[in-house]
Amino acid sequence: MAQKPTAKKSMADDPRVAQAIQNYETGLRAMQEHKFDKAKTHFQKVVGSPSKELGDRASVHMNTCNQHLEKVTHQFKSPEEHFDYAVSLMNVGDYVQAREHLEKLQKQSPKADYVIYGLAALECMTGHVEDSLRSLDEAIRLNPALRFQARNDSDFQNLSEDPRFTELLYPDPGADVVAEPAIPEEETY
Repeated sequence: MAQKPTAKKSMADDPRVAQAIQNYETGLRAMQEHKFDKAKTHFQKVVGSPSKELGDRASVHMNTCNQHLEKVTHQFKSPEEHFDYAVSLMNVGDYVQAREHLEKLQKQSPKADYVIYGLAALECMTGHVEDSLRSLDEAIRLNPALRFQARNDSDFQNLSEDPRFTELLYPDPGADVVAEPAIPEEETY
């Protein structure tokens, strides 16, 4: 007795899969147009679809969208805002990203005392004592008021026992005074 072949329902016949394919294609078009927010929304709908392969592909594209969206959000209105972002990275322990942002800021504003001070703090926090002292010295030369800020800054706790750090923050009061050369009195003939 011959068995009758049963018609297997293909994945494409499933309306949920058809909808996922449509969302995937729409997401790809949006991604090509650099509309990453819109593309991400469509890919999110695909990730939970019955087609695992399509969901995996959508997940990869969604990560790409996230990376592009993250880059866009890092457009700062001012160097100070950019500096605040770098400090926030330091505060959460992302020293690599913080360094990248501080170095970028330093290239844009090489004499910005607060940027050099931030680099000094970062160098200290990451154990680069010599670099930290050098940067802190430069920042203080640009803005002597930073000397007082550094005295109470916990970011410099690794240097608290270093005599060079103490000399930077508490200089000898007479060291800054330069003796004026004696002017000889005019001789009268």
